[in-house]
Amino acid sequence: MKVKQIIPNQCYAYLRVSDSTQVAGDGFPRQLKACTDYATAHGMTIATVYREDISGTEYDRPVLAELFLALEQNGHGIHTVLIERLDRLARDLMIQETIVRDFQSKGFALISAEEGADLVDDSPTRKFIRQVLGAAAEFDKSMLVAKLKASRDRMRNRTGKCEGRKGYRDTPDGQALIRQLQLLRRRNRYGKQRTLQQVADELNRKGISTLDGATWSLHRVRKVLLKG
Repeated sequence: MKVKQIIPNQCYAYLRVSDSTQVAGDGFPRQLKACTDYATAHGMTIATVYREDISGTEYDRPVLAELFLALEQNGHGIHTVLIERLDRLARDLMIQETIVRDFQSKGFALISAEEGADLVDDSPTRKFIRQVLGAAAEFDKSMLVAKLKASRDRMRNRTGKCEGRKGYRDTPDGQALIRQLQLLRRRNRYGKQRTLQQVADELNRKGISTLDGATWSLHRVRKVLLKG
């Protein structure tokens, strides 16, 4: 299926970093600038920016799901999503192609500020190029993981230990944050319960940060409650 390459006046932007520790870094500003520059150069306006902190190897993404819902239900005829580059969509080739198929099946357009405006074009040549780029992103991710593991192994060989970052359940401050999350999620006397996003918003409103000093997101609240 080939989506018509008609650049509309409005679009959504999707930005992704790997986890909440990168939220305060350069990832989001850099991606937003690339998307904004592309939009300006092509006479487009970014109506809404969607920011997500989740691994590029994950398919189940709350913010991406919210974006698809906006594409399906908006009353403005927006059917285009702009990303900085393909690896911001996914770092796993199978996940990438699954998300691309979601765009294709719904007739939405996906534009990369770096790779161009025909990411969902399923012609043999474009599909080959897209999959090569996806495979390269997956390879880069695998190499990074391998390098980090090798570094930890070297540290363990030299010192006899190599502790990773402690979880929320492993420190008093983390345990206190878990109790705060549980309290905010507690049902009131009418049986109503805050959503995970409402919990994140309340913590951010109170100025309570994550253990990493970052702001809270729906994904981070869910992860801490489930895994610590």
